[in-house]
This record gives sequence, C-alpha cells and structure tokens, in this order.
Amino acid sequence: MNWIILIIAGCCEAGFTFCLGKAKDVAGTEWWLWMGGFLLFTIVSMGLLAKATQTIPIGTAYPVWTGIGAVGTVLLGIFVFHEPTSFWRLFFIFTLIASIVGLKAVS
Repeated sequence: MNWIILIIAGCCEAGFTFCLGKAKDVAGTEWWLWMGGFLLFTIVSMGLLAKATQTIPIGTAYPVWTGIGAVGTVLLGIFVFHEPTSFWRLFFIFTLIASIVGLKAVS
C-alpha cells in the first residue's frame, strides 16, 4: 500500500512543477490560482512521502519519489509545454525509469 502512496506522492511532485510552469506565464488572479495549486500539490506530495516512509526506507523512498516527479515533469514539459525532445534526453529518461524500477525491485 505504501508503494502506491509513494507513486501518488511522486505524481503530485510533477503536479506542483506543472503549476509552476503555468504560473510563470500568467498574472493577477490566475497567478494566485496556479500558486494555490502549487501549494496544495506540495503539501499533499510531502505528506504522502512522509506516510510512505513509515514502511519504505528513506534511502529508497526519496529517490523513487524524486525520480517519478522528474520523469513526470519532463513528460509534462514535452507534451504540455512543447519542450524539445532528442535521443539523449529520451535515453536518460528511460535510464531514470529503469533506476526507479530497480530500486523497487531490490527493496
């Protein structure tokens, strides 16, 4: 169960970076709304990470959480913010995913 919580926490990390990406292009009330989303995702992400570390070692949980957030953020950047893709960028994303799976496998 805590692995599912950790995965959701990692997705929330990608959520708060998405909110930051959207907030940088707006002003006024819309900026405050995106920053509110950022704060909400941050609190949920950190809370779920803390919950997951009750049974998952911190040395495993933190890199997995960060990796899920990093992969999610890169994918959001590519598909939503139209950031460039290249062979090497995709190659290193896949190696990061393989590392996350490896950490799960040895835990």
